[in-house]
Amino acid sequence: MFKKLFGKGKEVDKETSVYAPITGEYVKIEDIPDPVFAQKMMGEGFGVNPTDGEVVSPINGKVDNIFPTKHAIGLQADNELELLVHIGLDTVQLDGEGFEVLVESGDTVSVGDPLLRFDLDYIKENAKSVISPIIVTNTDNTSSVAIANDITSVTKGETKIIDVTMN
Repeated sequence: MFKKLFGKGKEVDKETSVYAPITGEYVKIEDIPDPVFAQKMMGEGFGVNPTDGEVVSPINGKVDNIFPTKHAIGLQADNELELLVHIGLDTVQLDGEGFEVLVESGDTVSVGDPLLRFDLDYIKENAKSVISPIIVTNTDNTSSVAIANDITSVTKGETKIIDVTMN
């Protein structure tokens, strides 16, 4: 009875669609030039070789974590799906240079909402790679992660790439 009164009885949808957060060329996770991502040590996912410097939310949910170096943002869906959007490789060493965060931790976001901007040329010149991994960091809590690997180019906020079902 109390669950109904206080809204706690609402069933959360176990399905989540993950869209491209960045416009560019699709990269299979195994082809990301970093073993931590390519060997799925952090979880299942994909990469994008960006053609512009804007990152939008790939899911409906909330901003869970903004790294102090601004190179990555953690997001969480209502069904507990956790997603990491990591801009480039070895970009933590840039110490925030070339990044502009547009949201704050705790903000509610929808697919397509701007999260951050980055200087694509600066990253190309100063980081190992601009290829940006998008990772389901709690893959262990999923019952299925279906990734569309037949994609070549992706458009931020429009191209659906992953269907996730949580346990």
